Amino acid sequence: MTARKDIEAITDRIRERSRPVRELYLDRVGRAASSTANRATLSCGNLAHGFAVCSPSEKAALGGDRVPNLGIITSYNDMLSAHQPFETFPGLIKEAAREAGGIAQVAGGVPAMCDGVTQGQPGMELSLFSRDVIAMSAAIGLSHNMFDAAVYLGVCDKIVPGLTIAALTFGHLPAVFIPAGPMTSGLPNDEKSKIRQLYAEGKVGRAELLEAESKSYHGPGTCTFYGTANSNQMLMEIMGLHTPGSSFINPGTPLRDALTREAAKRALAITQLGNAYTPVGRMIDERSVVNGIVGLHATGGSTNHTIHLIAMAQAAGISVTWQDISDLSEATPLLARVYPNGLADVNHFHAAGGMGFLIRELLDAGLLHEDVQTIWGEGLRPYAIEARLGADGTVAREPAPRQSGDEKVLAPAAKAFQPSGGLKVLSGNLGHAIIKTSAVKPERRVVEAPAVVLDSQEALNAAFKAGALDRDFVAVIRFQGPKANGMPELHRLTTVLGILQDRGHKVALVTDGRMSGASGKVPAAIHVTPEALEGGPIGRLHDGDLIRLDAETGLLEALVPAEELATRPISSPDLSANEHGMGRELFAGFRQLAGRADQGASAFGLA
Repeated sequence: MTARKDIEAITDRIRERSRPVRELYLDRVGRAASSTANRATLSCGNLAHGFAVCSPSEKAALGGDRVPNLGIITSYNDMLSAHQPFETFPGLIKEAAREAGGIAQVAGGVPAMCDGVTQGQPGMELSLFSRDVIAMSAAIGLSHNMFDAAVYLGVCDKIVPGLTIAALTFGHLPAVFIPAGPMTSGLPNDEKSKIRQLYAEGKVGRAELLEAESKSYHGPGTCTFYGTANSNQMLMEIMGLHTPGSSFINPGTPLRDALTREAAKRALAITQLGNAYTPVGRMIDERSVVNGIVGLHATGGSTNHTIHLIAMAQAAGISVTWQDISDLSEATPLLARVYPNGLADVNHFHAAGGMGFLIRELLDAGLLHEDVQTIWGEGLRPYAIEARLGADGTVAREPAPRQSGDEKVLAPAAKAFQPSGGLKVLSGNLGHAIIKTSAVKPERRVVEAPAVVLDSQEALNAAFKAGALDRDFVAVIRFQGPKANGMPELHRLTTVLGILQDRGHKVALVTDGRMSGASGKVPAAIHVTPEALEGGPIGRLHDGDLIRLDAETGLLEALVPAEELATRPISSPDLSANEHGMGRELFAGFRQLAGRADQGASAFGLA
């Protein structure tokens, strides 16, 4: 099937806008490709360093130019629950490579921070920029030019976008992404949220809060709510960078190990030394990117990807705008209800039919481009499957179920939860912003109330504890953009604003910062661009200014006379506290170079 006309029209628009830069990018990919093993260009001294610790048989193979060598880029550490399983993956990959007649080496490691650990802490101001550091770190590993393909071990928030940028920068190499899977279900997310609210109100103590959090985040694997990490896994599969059906298989299971071995063998099968050469820079095109955006909307995915997808696409010479994302949202129905958009977690989503069911429904509705290239071959239809463990211990696949296992979690296209996707662009005299509507009840999507203007989430929480916020208001938290302090997630606002909304007040948030991928039930206009530090109008707001946030019509307005708003001076708070401590001094250059949120917020220019 071909995609619907409206999906095709948006794709064509992106293709035409991107054409000059995309053609230059593809030319570079073509010139970087080699008809022999990439290491064949290395001198004897270069090569001797590259295989110094290998076995004699591996040295003999690597000394020629016909045996493929697989580079492993790993983000393993054993503090991130999602990344701890990667400890054993290199061994599995090397064994699978030998079975397939190839060799695998760990090309390099990249940093992987946990946003759950750094929420509300100074380290969160490094989070967004860690994406670019990850891309650069992976590039250093691959720059040795020893490899004919690469596999990327990553799951969480900035890690997968950073790895994708690196993979596309080395676009002449085939790239396969290997996930670790979600942890098993623990304390339900809505129960965890209730305990957080009770703690914020002083009704339970720290011991009860820690017990609830520990029951929720309790073992190896990705956190089970549908935030940025699990949105990453959805994207990698729907864009054809995972093997079919591999995104949401729990770690430490025979099927997970079988999928890992299979991914390694597939990466070796698509090098230029074989007959199915699939360089990732050619494989990922405008259609692949549109498929990713459609998947994001259909599942109510993370707001962070309105930044990351733009930066990822730029790495392939593709220019995507917030307007493209917004228009695709209008065309895409919401098919999944996973916390914070519902009560289920990603394990429930997978049990209801998961990615195979979702992809099949979107394909049949004409909402995805079926005629894309993937690491599995031609077309996206082979991803409309369910992966199982075969009798021989390898991966077996069967068609995705025709019916959802739970239509309260995963709906067919004909019974969508809402006709449009979960994200929307807001515009008005404060600039442009993103709002996640899928978790906000329709009656909460329009708020008009006086502004409470603050320059940190800590200041808002202090005002709450002082009893100063028991009323209708719009919290304006500014100087939280990329240039101001690295654009941290302001996750600590979620609980307080949720409490006030539950008390019957009309509340909303307007900020040039980010919220977590778990952005929830309070209407939040985030990523406001231009940011306050760059002269954005959000920096001109005063306490008491009437703000209108209308997620139905896409309006974000300060109801202040235009001439008055334009002539007000920009507030200039002291931001020196953001410049030092927890490594922030090392990122001064990143803050200076950071682009706007609607342009990917990257600290390095990609064209």
